[in-house]
Amino acid sequence: MIINGFEKLSLVDYPGFTAATVFTGACNMRCPFCHNAVLVIDAIHQPIVEEQYVLDYLNKRKGIIDGLCITGGEPTLQKDLGEFIKKCRETGVKIKLDSNGTSPQMLKELIDSKLLDYVAMDIKNCKEKYAITANAKIDLNAIQESIDILETSGIDHEFRTTLVHEFHTLSDIEKIAQWLDGTEKYYLQKFEDKGGCLQDGLTEVPLDLAHKMKQMAQKYIKNVELRSYE
Repeated sequence: MIINGFEKLSLVDYPGFTAATVFTGACNMRCPFCHNAVLVIDAIHQPIVEEQYVLDYLNKRKGIIDGLCITGGEPTLQKDLGEFIKKCRETGVKIKLDSNGTSPQMLKELIDSKLLDYVAMDIKNCKEKYAITANAKIDLNAIQESIDILETSGIDHEFRTTLVHEFHTLSDIEKIAQWLDGTEKYYLQKFEDKGGCLQDGLTEVPLDLAHKMKQMAQKYIKNVELRSYE
């Protein structure tokens, strides 16, 4: 599998666990607010981390590193993702996958093969604004299929939306919450422009509005939390 980045220790990427994080390149979306934009538009020129390096590190850190987060880019574009996860599982780590939900068949295969312990799926916006927000042609049927797969999978998962003032309104969040009605966990994430986004000038949703969005979503979803709004 092509790995374009490796973070050896994270206390935030995998809730409840100390984790390492691998970053895959390429994505089938072009979200203007993407915080890993270089992996989306220029993955071919990024450094490559060898699989064996990651595996050796995980073996050396047994008992210290509990989990491995696989993020991107979009990891499910990697055809040999499953084979890589199998190798990582042999080191004893739990596996968390970050995904945009556009590859339901691979998601189902990974779950059916018991290769995943946790999945975080991005919900970019309400259905009407999905393509605009993702800045790409979107098959909403695939997104819906991935949602359904996760909801019936029995594995721990979350849905999350990164709140960007220029893209998300209170009404949009209500529509998303209605779409996800009954799910267990939904996170509203603060957008942070650390440089390198695909579009300049984007801003975060203010805290007071984020709280209103949370309250709105709680009408449909039991556990709604703001993330990175400390």
